[in-house]
Amino acid sequence: MKLTRRVVVGGAVTLAVTAGHTRAETKMDKISFAGTAPTFVSKVGIKAKDADTLSKYYQDVVGLREVARKGQSVILGAGETPLLEIEQASAVRADDPHSAGLYHTAFLLPARADLARWARRAIDRQTPITGASDHLVSEAIYLTDPEGNGIEIYADRPQQEWKWNGASIQMGTEALDVGNLLGEPGGDVPWAAAPDGTMVGHLHLRVGDAKEAESWWQNELGLQTVAGFGGSAVFMSTGGYHHHVAANSWQSRGAGRRDNDRSGLAWAEFSSADAKSEREIVDPWGNVVRIVPAKR
Repeated sequence: MKLTRRVVVGGAVTLAVTAGHTRAETKMDKISFAGTAPTFVSKVGIKAKDADTLSKYYQDVVGLREVARKGQSVILGAGETPLLEIEQASAVRADDPHSAGLYHTAFLLPARADLARWARRAIDRQTPITGASDHLVSEAIYLTDPEGNGIEIYADRPQQEWKWNGASIQMGTEALDVGNLLGEPGGDVPWAAAPDGTMVGHLHLRVGDAKEAESWWQNELGLQTVAGFGGSAVFMSTGGYHHHVAANSWQSRGAGRRDNDRSGLAWAEFSSADAKSEREIVDPWGNVVRIVPAKR
């Protein structure tokens, strides 16, 4: 599906130029609110059948840049900050979307104007997308890379605008008003690359059981549940963020441990203010989680 100014009705993708007030430009510090939490996502590793081709996609479409190479792995990031490590694994089989694994890696841009710039370029280049939504706390555009890994490109609304009911945050999935987005002050500046301050805002996983995932993340990393949907999806965070981790069983209900010889998620790294040293744990579905001391 291509990103256009027309209305696409009924699916995850709804990009419309509609009437409405133009929001004031979102001003954010260089470190996004997501990265000020006690525990947050710092980097994601994926296994690829063709690391070079996948690297080119993330550079050309997402806007990351190559910051290093490590053996057969390509490390991409924004500025000098590494965010994504793509490991060459020629012999792996393609990821099974009905198994446990990666639902998407979500790249958080520092400001709404950055998302507007990215969207304008995507429209001009007719970049295929899989969805576009207003989640109330954020605005997001979704893609799938050439090996089937989900990607979210998003910008947060100011946390002062988020609505909480006790410990639960109000999130939704509404049509993204692309016209309003493109009208963001500064959004007409040509997109060059993912700006300094871009980070992995959250990690969304496919699991066999969302309730089991919720318990695991609470017990192992101390995440707090901020939202849940019908027992099939859970959203968790630290520090009052809308979510650093989501887990769903929408297409993977009952899935067991993922096969090690599949492409897709290799590991996810979390920075933790409580960590004294690096450690590695594995969730019930074989998803590897690395915890490293936070650098402040």
